[in-house]
Amino acid sequence: MTAPQDNAGIKIMVIDDSSTIRRSAEIFLGQAGYQVVLAEDGFDALAKMNDHKPSLIFCDILMPRLDGYQTCALIKKSAKFHATPVIMLSSKDGLFDRARGAMVGSDAYLTKPFTKDSLLKTVREHTAQALSK
Repeated sequence: MTAPQDNAGIKIMVIDDSSTIRRSAEIFLGQAGYQVVLAEDGFDALAKMNDHKPSLIFCDILMPRLDGYQTCALIKKSAKFHATPVIMLSSKDGLFDRARGAMVGSDAYLTKPFTKDSLLKTVREHTAQALSK
């Protein structure tokens, strides 16, 4: 297990309209030593991205105003953030959802409710890839 101080420079954004999901992710990631930025929807996330410059983004699919597919597509079209890994979050584990996520540029897919282990494993996999690029 990585020591929390090793993760201190890694900032993770969690975009989800569910306060329960945001809070769970914040607790799990915070305990592992990551910096966490929370956003309630795609517009909120896009407004916060320039200030916080996340290393990794978790994005819910079903959100009001701007859904996860639209949010991911906008992030991936951004010159500044196109290389930032985006992990789609969904309570549905269907092939269609995974395929649509891949079409808009998502890097992976995590089914809700997630466990602490599955969340941290996904973070480790994608931050390691991002740091090695």
